[in-house]
Amino acid sequence: MKENRWLKLAGGAVIFMALGLIYAWSIFRKPISTAFPDWSYSQISLTFTISMMSFCLSGLLSGKVFQKTGPAPILLVSALLLAAGFWGAAFMDPQKPDFSLILLYIAYGGFCGAGVGLAYNALLSSLLEWFPEQGGIASGILLMGFGIGGMLFGSAATFLIRTMGLGKVFGVLGTVMPLLVLAGIRLVAKRPVTQSGTYSLTKQGKTTSEMLRESFFWKMMLWLVILGSVGLLVVNSSAAIVSAYGGAEVLGLIVSVFNGFGRVLLGLFYDRFNGKKAMLLNSGLFLASGAAFLLGDQLSSIALITAGLALAGCGYGGDPTIASALVRETYGEKYYSVNFGIVNLTMIPSSLIGPLISSKMIEYSGGKYQSTFLMVLFLAVSAGVVWVMMFRRNTTQKGL
Repeated sequence: MKENRWLKLAGGAVIFMALGLIYAWSIFRKPISTAFPDWSYSQISLTFTISMMSFCLSGLLSGKVFQKTGPAPILLVSALLLAAGFWGAAFMDPQKPDFSLILLYIAYGGFCGAGVGLAYNALLSSLLEWFPEQGGIASGILLMGFGIGGMLFGSAATFLIRTMGLGKVFGVLGTVMPLLVLAGIRLVAKRPVTQSGTYSLTKQGKTTSEMLRESFFWKMMLWLVILGSVGLLVVNSSAAIVSAYGGAEVLGLIVSVFNGFGRVLLGLFYDRFNGKKAMLLNSGLFLASGAAFLLGDQLSSIALITAGLALAGCGYGGDPTIASALVRETYGEKYYSVNFGIVNLTMIPSSLIGPLISSKMIEYSGGKYQSTFLMVLFLAVSAGVVWVMMFRRNTTQKGL
């Protein structure tokens, strides 16, 4: 029976929505702090940092293993890690706070982060094989699921926490998440073939060592770190920013909505034009975001502040879509799973730099956001400068 690649993509997007729950850490933070009042804000927040580091490092490992085994064994290990992680977190005990904190770091931070990272890379690498000429939109649809999943599954988890309690919700997730990942094995059981009946992924590509020797690669990494940092700078404070200008905190969710929208928009734009123009547009979205923020601050306009959040969310969503398509186009398909795993490591410094800048700016300004908005503008301009450096002498890059 003929394989329908678009149905595969739709199924993958649903699984990515579930995996995106890792971004909804904030919904667990408040009930955890209530159950464990002796834990400091920084102690609890460290869990998210650990999960992001585990996510990135396991994604790199997934890329290396993918080359030898294909996706199925990786997804099986991912399911086991997710089950162990969520069920482990379900056994946290307020009567044993020290033990429970370590358990939270290992279970949710380590196991869940690693489980998501393994599945993320394996599914993305596998499903993109079916879209050799539409890598931008295919990446965008999958990563849209990852972007909005935190909001959708996070809202469901919030409701369940109120009705069932935190421990039982972790148990439910420890059952549902692994089952969804295991369903992904069916999606990637068959790989695309040519008319001759042979596996189609035979195109040449640059090895990781060849990629690492190119200055273009390091400039691209810097560009991704800068825009990832400014995106997380805004995401980390979105609800507080809206509240500071008289809006309902729920408006802060507009970042998540446009995060998902931006992944598809930039994917379509990438396929229609090219990576160079897509990166310029993405830098421009953050620049427009900073301008909207500053003007909204001057005019005390919640409409402009909300527009700034939407633009920042759209730009932040565009980052991974562009990275995925650009790595695949520039360095080829043969070593894509490993090369993309390397590029995905930019999330580690971004997850440290963005929130750090955000918190320090708020502290130094006495709770005001003008300095934060200026930093958004500064980082967007910096990304633009890196973009000029990337393409000034790289006009021969494929498709760029």
